[in-house]
Amino acid sequence: MLSQVEPPSQAFPRRLRLRRSVDFRRVQGKGRRLRRPHFLALWLPGRSEVSRVGFTVSRKVGNAVVRNRVKRWFRESVRRERHRLPGCWDLVLIAHPEAANANLALLRAEVGDCFDAVARDQPRRRR
Repeated sequence: MLSQVEPPSQAFPRRLRLRRSVDFRRVQGKGRRLRRPHFLALWLPGRSEVSRVGFTVSRKVGNAVVRNRVKRWFRESVRRERHRLPGCWDLVLIAHPEAANANLALLRAEVGDCFDAVARDQPRRRR
């Protein structure tokens, strides 16, 4: 009988998501910013042992169907690209209205580039 080797989990469990409004406000108020064509990324060093990501998709992006599709694409992009984000960060991705016209491949590429930029970020030293 052949042994079945399970691939690493591709899930996006709750512990990897920002869910509390206090956490969103903290990152949005004090976080570093990176503008991409389809979203704005904000991040801070995290308070947990893993990086967590939250999403904001307002009504400016489109109706409920469009907003939910954009959120699904963001979740899938983060799920597949999170290996590019070492360390412990809290991130918020805020969709721009242009995200409604994007596709999964484009958002995934932008999320991956964003994660690379966050991974290169070094805390600034006070003088």
